[in-house]
This record gives sequence, structure tokens and C-alpha cells, in this order.
Amino acid sequence: MADSNPYSDSPEETPNPNPDGNAPSENDLALDTLAKKVQESLLLGKRHKFWETQPVGQFKDIGDTSLPEGPIEPPTTLSEVKQEPYNLPNLYEWISCDIDSEEMCTEVYDLLTHNYVEDDETMFRFNYSKEFLRWALRPPGYYKSWHIGVRVRSSKKLVAFITGVPARIRVRDNVVTMAEINFLCVHKKLRSKRLAPVMIKEVTRRVHLENIWQAAYTAGVVLPTPISTCQYWHRTLNPKKLIDVGFSRLGARMTMSRTIKLYRLPDSTSTPGFRKMELHDVPAVARLLRNYLNQFEVAPDLDENDVEHWLLPTENVVDSYVVESPGSHKITDFSSFYSLPSSILGNQNYSILKAAYSFYNVATKTPLLQLMNDVLIVAKQKDYDVFNALDIMQNESFLKELKFGPGDGKLHYYLYNYRLRNALKPMELGLVLL
Repeated sequence: MADSNPYSDSPEETPNPNPDGNAPSENDLALDTLAKKVQESLLLGKRHKFWETQPVGQFKDIGDTSLPEGPIEPPTTLSEVKQEPYNLPNLYEWISCDIDSEEMCTEVYDLLTHNYVEDDETMFRFNYSKEFLRWALRPPGYYKSWHIGVRVRSSKKLVAFITGVPARIRVRDNVVTMAEINFLCVHKKLRSKRLAPVMIKEVTRRVHLENIWQAAYTAGVVLPTPISTCQYWHRTLNPKKLIDVGFSRLGARMTMSRTIKLYRLPDSTSTPGFRKMELHDVPAVARLLRNYLNQFEVAPDLDENDVEHWLLPTENVVDSYVVESPGSHKITDFSSFYSLPSSILGNQNYSILKAAYSFYNVATKTPLLQLMNDVLIVAKQKDYDVFNALDIMQNESFLKELKFGPGDGKLHYYLYNYRLRNALKPMELGLVLL
């Protein structure tokens, strides 16, 4: 579900309805264009039987302005929520995964490392570190019961996983407590067992038990029905390695030396007062972020505890930088990225592709272009091979100028049990899901 994926599996384990692997490429993603894609997929017999039973925007309702925005189904009383877990096939059992346990965290890491999201050519697979998993799954107020595993009864082997974490997300003028759903993963040998739908229903049940009725998630495929579709862009930092491993290709009439020169960055940052974020910066960063995110139609509602958890630098997980005015010592700008490497499959020389992903950036005094160029410089200094960014928020304003290139990956954003009448342009979206 919530994948920050340049390549992504479907929560329903159905083929991509777009045979070429791409969603509509227009940034403004008109609803009628989406509807045409949907009709094509239905003609190909690729129905979304599970999602058609869920309280999500349905393809048949696209363009129906009579439908109200907001919750699709009202909440029920907690006593009406199913109290027992959904039934699994007899060979399997549910567990709650204690991510604080080193042994359990290692099991989850191993499952994801060998079975999670791959690109279409099976060249790269996400490699979330254990430190990243602990960061992603333990925000303020998290529920251990929302970290759900499936074991084989006899061997106790972990073969499937799905998670939720609580979040306050503002949708237009309404702040809604939601679950962010992520890390849906089923062992490759069990993909035909239809475990994913029952896992989605089980995490939904556990979310409902906490009196939370909405959720946010992402996928690399079109399901009913995206609230926005975004494009991944990639900025080469280590061109030789990216070309050697097949992530990118040498351009026409380009030599390796010319390519290396093209993507070369300065040795040091240029913005006075640009430095690593520290604990005492949390209140100032929270104010900057809250003011900035107010302009977007869908964005997180972050308090200081959230900012401390999500944005205070953690080695090999998240990096954050502020610009402190040399005169007033006021924090005027902020930038951040998180670390999500991929395993390189079948390459004799390299095993890991080190990738940085743009997180949240706020520029009030420093031009965003200059701020992001400094961020690219520090990412290069930290030996990242590539810097990835979605075209959400104001990112489009710097992508081409800073030599990002469009990737193959699209990311579709979804809300569960919450309807928006019209799809959002990427620039109207202020939400990053890991």
C-alpha cells in the first residue's frame, strides 16, 4: 500500500491495468483520462473485485458531482466491529510483530528484503534497513497491534506482513485521524493464496477497533480510485555506477567522461547558515512546516512531537537541514530526505544502490532551487548514488533545472473511506508516504 516506490506491487496482486506500465502522464491527470484508462483495463478483463467491495472511490462514480466529499461510510459503534481476527487458511496464523524485538525486526527485515517491491526487470528490490523500519513503524501514538504478520503454523516462518501507523491528515479544511497503511508483503511462493485481501481486511478491522475509520496509502498501479497520480524523477549523483548496474543508460552521443562532468556538483554548499538540524530546532521547523503545508489540499497535520520523530536526523534513515540566518539566528528554510537503498540483483560488482528520497522542503528566504542544490551536494558527500523526488508540492520548480530526469515509476495516492470529487494535481498534494 503506502510505497514510496519507483516500482510497486499492487495491494490486490493484480496486473497493472496499463499494459505499458505507465499511468496517465499528464501532470493535471484529468478524471476523464483516468476513466478511459479504467475502461481499457475493464475491457481487458482486469477487474478489481476486492476493491469494488470497499468504501473507496469507484471508477463508475468518476465525474459524478452529486456525490458529497468526505467519509463514504459513517463510523459504526465499536461493539459492531468484528472482535475476532479474520480467518486465515489452516496452515497459517496471525501474529502481532513487536518491532522493538531484535529477533522479530530481523524476521521482518528478511521477509521484506527477499520478497518486497521489485522493478519490472527484476534488477532492483527495496532494502529497508532495520533502523528505517523502527523509525517508520513507531511514530507518536503507534499501535503494536497494527504491525501484523502471518506465520506458517508448523515452522513459525514469517511469510506475510502489513502495517498501519496513526496520522492526522488534513483533507482541505478537515483534519482527519487516519491510518497510513504500508509494507504489504507476501512471500513470493504464496502469491497465489489470496492472502493480501484478508490482510487488508484484518488491518482495517484493527484500525476500526481504535475508532479510526479512514486510511491513506499509495501503490504503483491504478486501483479504485487515485486521488492523485505523481511522477518519480531521478537526479544522478554517481553516473558511472548507475550506468554499470543498469539503473540508467549512457545518453546518445554522450561519453562516460562527459556524463560524469554533466552531473558533477560543487564540493561545498553555498547557502550561509546551512547546517544539520538539531533538537533545539524542532519548534522552528514545526512552525515552518505547518505554515508551508497549509497551502496544499491534502497534507499532514504535524505537531512538534511528529516533527521530532519524523525529521530529527537519524543516521542512515533521515537527514534534515536548516538555514539559520547568520544575523538573526532565525530558522528560515528547511530541507530533508530519507534513505531507502535497493538491493542490486544479479550484479557481480555491486550489491546495494544507495538512494535518497526527497521528504519535506520549505524555502522562505533561500530560493528553493539553491536550497535543493545544497541538499544534492550533501547527499553526494554522503555517497548516495541517486536522489529521487516526486513532482508533488513545489518540487516541479527545481526538477529540470537541477538535472533530474523523469523515471518510469508513477505513484498513485489513495484514501480509504474518504471521497474527493476531483483528482488533485501533484502540486496540490503535500503528503509524503514512506
